[in-house]
Amino acid sequence: MRIAAASALSLSLSLALACGGAQGEDQGEDESEGHSAGTVDEGGASEGESAEAGGTDTLGESGSEDSGEATETGETGETGEAEPTCNCHVELCERPYDEVVFAGTHNSYSATGEGYIAVAANQTYGVAQQLADGVRLLMLDTVYADDDSGAILLCHGSCNFGSTVHAEVLADIVSFMTENPGEIVTIIYEDDVSAEDLALDFAATGAIDLVYTHVGGEPWPTLAEMVAADTRLVITAEQGGPPPDWHHHVWDLAWDTPYGPMDPDALSCALNRGSSDNDLFLVNHWVNSPFGTPSVDNATIVNEYDVLLERAQACWAAWEHPTNFVAVDFYDRGDLIAVVDTLNGF
Repeated sequence: MRIAAASALSLSLSLALACGGAQGEDQGEDESEGHSAGTVDEGGASEGESAEAGGTDTLGESGSEDSGEATETGETGETGEAEPTCNCHVELCERPYDEVVFAGTHNSYSATGEGYIAVAANQTYGVAQQLADGVRLLMLDTVYADDDSGAILLCHGSCNFGSTVHAEVLADIVSFMTENPGEIVTIIYEDDVSAEDLALDFAATGAIDLVYTHVGGEPWPTLAEMVAADTRLVITAEQGGPPPDWHHHVWDLAWDTPYGPMDPDALSCALNRGSSDNDLFLVNHWVNSPFGTPSVDNATIVNEYDVLLERAQACWAAWEHPTNFVAVDFYDRGDLIAVVDTLNGF
């Protein structure tokens, strides 16, 4: 029994780190005082907010009321074995991929903590920490290095503001997914490299063993099915597409909202790219400075729980479709993970 209890504690700690534990520590009292993510109506939205946002229902209606905190922490049952979780929740295992909401970061690699110049950085922490904090959508910009190495770098605009070797970030993703076999991760590439060269990095890092291939027109698998098949890494690209089959053209699968306004009031749910007939919906939720650069101050405002939840619910209602991906700048400011949990019904 002591061994089982110790194993359960170890699993609970690892789940906490993979499911927003670090972000929760950073937010501390601000999050608990500003709102209670646990105070939700049956549809998953905070009290009174669902009606204000157009009466959007969330996916929580299909979940059971007795799921509670135990499922989030991997708490053990009578057998002493923890129930398997998918993206940190037992209930999400039986939901199709296109009915789940995922927390995302814009220009995920561009972080001051990774050496990017502050004026151009979109995040504070790098990809490894983001994954540990609960981020499951990564937006990566690929370019070739200026030398003759053929290496693929991640940078936005000028690489003089900072750059990261793509294969190193991909290795971090593989490491996280190997250590957390119930987690599904999606990448959207703004790709200025060939799919063939990108595939070389996938082969070199072992990421190729985790990729999921979607057949157009077919239903999406449940998260449990993706976990069972160990095809938990969904790859999309803005410019390129197949081949290889797993290198999906993102606008064949998804549509998104406009991005990068300079005023929070200009955030819109209007169609930007892709077709609303597609299966996946990306809400771009960041506001630039008057100079068109990333803004920590604006992120602090628009990532706040009530603001972010209201926008996500409004877009859900406008398109009558789950806001599958909610992408922000400076995810550590505000309440991205809590909002995504609410949208998922927790």
